[in-house]
Amino acid sequence: MSAAAATLGLAEVPIVGYGEAQDDMVAYRASGTERAMQLGNRGPIRFTDDGQMHPQIAEAYSRCGFYVFTNVLSPIELADIEADVIDMLDHCPTGPDASTDRHGRPALGADHQGRAVSFVRPLSDPYGGTDVAHGRHPHKMFEPAVPDGAPEWVVQIISGSLQFSEACLRVYGHPGLLGVAAALNGPDFTPFNEVVWIKQPGLGGSVSWHQDGWTHWDHPDLDEGTHGFNFMAQLYGCDATNGLWVVPGSHGMGKLDITAMALAAGSDRLPEAVPMLCNPGDVAITSRQAIHGSFANTSERPRVTINFGFHRRRSVLGVRSGGVHNPISLYDEAYIAERSRVIGWAIDARHKRFGGETPFVYAPNVGREHEFVWDDAAREAIKDYNLKDLGI
Repeated sequence: MSAAAATLGLAEVPIVGYGEAQDDMVAYRASGTERAMQLGNRGPIRFTDDGQMHPQIAEAYSRCGFYVFTNVLSPIELADIEADVIDMLDHCPTGPDASTDRHGRPALGADHQGRAVSFVRPLSDPYGGTDVAHGRHPHKMFEPAVPDGAPEWVVQIISGSLQFSEACLRVYGHPGLLGVAAALNGPDFTPFNEVVWIKQPGLGGSVSWHQDGWTHWDHPDLDEGTHGFNFMAQLYGCDATNGLWVVPGSHGMGKLDITAMALAAGSDRLPEAVPMLCNPGDVAITSRQAIHGSFANTSERPRVTINFGFHRRRSVLGVRSGGVHNPISLYDEAYIAERSRVIGWAIDARHKRFGGETPFVYAPNVGREHEFVWDDAAREAIKDYNLKDLGI
């Protein structure tokens, strides 16, 4: 077991591979890693003097549909995140229908309306080939043999993470990342949703190839950024064995036939895909329209991803949507304003922890900063905030 897995208190199981396909999988990972490192889409966050994305970053992101921002989070911040992840995992329910944790305490989110913790069966693909989430996972991934002694269920997602972790809330308020959001989606950008992904070593399930988004594929003004993007901050880093894979450039091709691509490949190993390669503290950004997915984690290394996304306001305003990340709702100005409160709270929470930084200025809050103080009242108000996620 890796040191990170032991620190998180995750189950120790024998590591299995891909059986007869193991050699092919090893070669696929090596080829993908080599191609990923040749894309030219990684480096520190940089802006022009007028606050726009540096042209080299803008070009690479537009070309690939994802970019890896390096060395974004400091060791101090990573330690804060790790402590909160340990605490959240320790408070997770013992199974999908449980209301208590392994200590008999009320489980994380037990008194919330929204589901806080999602489980998967070890090394499984629960959504591939199903109608879940508007059927956006059309092709089932290979499911490796489950090791002896594996638990029946493993935690994979903690939803609405900003209400359970102040460290995650502070990452959400990072001035560099919010600056990227403003540069890409305009100064009045809006939230999407926030989760923590935990791909457990030797147990973590796969996420079949998909493109996010379901509302705007036929919109006449569809472009490569219509459905927004996700940031993925990496606690321990990730590689070809446990990380996300992306098909470069697919974000600009509209809705693609993933089933046909998998059938042409003869397996779930899409030949065009590359792995997202990150060190601890790196933060990747990925267009939600890019084809992406992840294989079952048969490595001994966990992946812990602090995941959060943003939209253009014009992509969500006036849209009636939901059913995946939130109940079906009309996203009017009042709805968006209510959901966007977390941005102001995050900026203040971060400033309280990292006072040496210059806080980000969120344009819709200018002149109203006093309304967004991170205090006990805000901690109460943030409860179940994710019931108003902005899913499109």
